[in-house]
Amino acid sequence: MPRSAKPAERVLPDQTLIIDNGAYTMKAGFAVPSPSSEDCHTIPNCIARDRGRRVWIGAQLEKCNDFGEITFRRPVEKGFLVNWEAEKTIWDNTFIDKAAKLACDPGATNLVLTEAPNTPAALQKNCDEIIFEEYEFASYSRCLSPSLNAYNDIQSLYGVPHRGPSVDALPAECLLVIDSGFSHSTVTPLFNGRPIHQAIRRLDIGGKFLTNYLKELVSIRHYNMLDETHLMNEVKESICYVSEDFKRDLERTWKGTSASRKKSLEGERDIVVDYVLPDYNAHKQGFMRPHDPSLIAKMRKMGSLSGSGDAVEDYMTLANERFTVPELLFSPGDLGMKQEGLPGTVLQSLSGLPPSLWPSMLANILVVGGNSKIEGFMTRLETEIRQLAPAECVVRIARASDPIKSPWLGGAHLAANRTALKAVQITRQEYQEHGSGWLGKVFSGSVPR
Repeated sequence: MPRSAKPAERVLPDQTLIIDNGAYTMKAGFAVPSPSSEDCHTIPNCIARDRGRRVWIGAQLEKCNDFGEITFRRPVEKGFLVNWEAEKTIWDNTFIDKAAKLACDPGATNLVLTEAPNTPAALQKNCDEIIFEEYEFASYSRCLSPSLNAYNDIQSLYGVPHRGPSVDALPAECLLVIDSGFSHSTVTPLFNGRPIHQAIRRLDIGGKFLTNYLKELVSIRHYNMLDETHLMNEVKESICYVSEDFKRDLERTWKGTSASRKKSLEGERDIVVDYVLPDYNAHKQGFMRPHDPSLIAKMRKMGSLSGSGDAVEDYMTLANERFTVPELLFSPGDLGMKQEGLPGTVLQSLSGLPPSLWPSMLANILVVGGNSKIEGFMTRLETEIRQLAPAECVVRIARASDPIKSPWLGGAHLAANRTALKAVQITRQEYQEHGSGWLGKVFSGSVPR
């Protein structure tokens, strides 16, 4: 009886492209032996049109000087990639055009692509087909963005000595990832680098929600900013902070505060600030400064100081807007949302795990995403998680050294290990043999490789 032929060993190309395809920005770059943040390129994941009707695609937006009334078309909505027509335009401009920084030949490139937790199967299938049939990448793996954080050196964030080189390629055994990004915030428990899907929880508040809320507040109290999304996003990043005592800060910004109350609050940080609006015609950026209640400042704003040589300044005075906007991450009920805040969402996620895993997860909490950079966010999050966690559990919480690029760095560490990369990649030949249905089952873990 003739022996059955052994299956040919899979050979992957040397070049690997990692794309963390976020809703606001796309983090992309090629794998190198010792990856760092400098190897990752942050590219706006959008197509924009300015008031001069000029179209800017992806990285081209970095050359734009006039963001007044600029409109955005984003292929990712609510965390899910739903518009491949727009995404292909951005990818072609970033990866296919010969003049692009990250130009590559898909047929000689491995692709590691991220997705949001709980992505609908129809969107996953559509993505797989475009990767292999439209772009024809040599091999491909699709994984959850939070799961790649497990391949970074997490323990060093808690002050534990650096892991030895023999275990650098291994994912962290237990990790609870809080990812608060542009579209939403998620809590994802990982065990040996694999997500525990039944315990993943989502809060439908992210950076986009906060920016839109700030737009509404400012439009009611100051100027109509409903068409100035980019400007209000910059204002949010400049002036917002998470309050440690929301009620106390609210009292401090209340105009009816009694004189005795004001005196008792002297010496504390001043909440009220002025934000000087940008002048795109003069290429001047907006900036925050301490509040100036003087008559001269008001006259300068109105342009009444004729002949003084001072430029006319247009500014907004912002008070409780600074902390009521990011407060929604901790108290969504303030707007009538029937969801828990981030600390409560963490406990909901833990409730989907065996109690034996709780101590390990609470002792290894990693925070990533752009919202984690808001001043006071980490202090408030740690305080409230400690209050909710069981008393016998040690709570350790740390923010990634680069919360924006952390998932990409994890993917780069994974790709730097050829053995680990082969274990997760699917070649185009395998896809052609088995089809997209089989591919979806492999990536979901329901079918072994």
